Amino acid sequence: MRYLIIQILTLSLVFHSCKKQEQTKPNDKNNKQESISKIDRLIHNLENSNSKEVMVVAHRGDWRNAPENSLQAIQNCIDIGVDMVEIDIRETKDGHLILMHDETLDRTTKTSGLVKDFTLDSIKKIKLVDGLDIETPHKIPTLEEALLLSKDKILINLDKSYNIFDKCYEVVKKTNTLKQVVIKGRKTLNQVQQEFGEYLDKVCFMPIITISNTEKNDMVESYLQNDQPPLAIEFIVPDNSNLKLDKYFKEIQKRGTNVWVNALWASLCDGYDDEKAALDISIYDWYIKNNVNIIQTDRPKILLEFLRSKGLHH
Repeated sequence: MRYLIIQILTLSLVFHSCKKQEQTKPNDKNNKQESISKIDRLIHNLENSNSKEVMVVAHRGDWRNAPENSLQAIQNCIDIGVDMVEIDIRETKDGHLILMHDETLDRTTKTSGLVKDFTLDSIKKIKLVDGLDIETPHKIPTLEEALLLSKDKILINLDKSYNIFDKCYEVVKKTNTLKQVVIKGRKTLNQVQQEFGEYLDKVCFMPIITISNTEKNDMVESYLQNDQPPLAIEFIVPDNSNLKLDKYFKEIQKRGTNVWVNALWASLCDGYDDEKAALDISIYDWYIKNNVNIIQTDRPKILLEFLRSKGLHH
């Protein structure tokens, strides 16, 4: 009897041990996946033009739920899983870099005047207004504050930064966010190489190109044939273009460059804009059919919901 009891106990221990090992295998896999950081995954997607995922860029942050270009607008984007946030950079009277779209403070605060006429100390006393022009507790952030908030969490597109990028670069380097930053400009390759050349191997530059047809575009070709083709090209597709872009854009992706189109308003995306999509979500199908794999939007939440329903976003 004693021998039988020992056998039963031994078999029981072996069974529970095997079961425990089976249960730990999926957890080990999950732990391995979690060890791949969020920012590494985002950078990988940006560097892989043939990724199955479509990247979402929030224009001026989540400005429908917080003041545009505010830290809260950036944090909201991080919280809902946006891939990249677009922010605008201006320089103060005393040479500090802040987040502000307009040259003046008039539209986004209760203060009037040019940003360049205010010192940072004065700027920091001003509160931002929301979309209804109501003053909020949110203050105007510096570029450094925005980059530190975004660090290791979300990619950043610095708009209106081309002419002051030498100063932006110092802040980007200081915050160790170089791999997260994309800048852009309506410049030919020759102009970029002459004006921006020393930074081309340090940060991602994206040209902005208006497309009127799918014939060979000299500006596009010059970038794609360069030794360092851009990770992305931002295409402006005028309203009522009625262009069949699927094969054209797919070919660009095969050559290692992502296709970025703005859904912000009709004149940028052949009429398939965010406001129409808010009424009819299938409007966003146009981007998928035309092989657009980076979309800048003023409605990040509904675009994410759409892409996730299609299995095109994590």
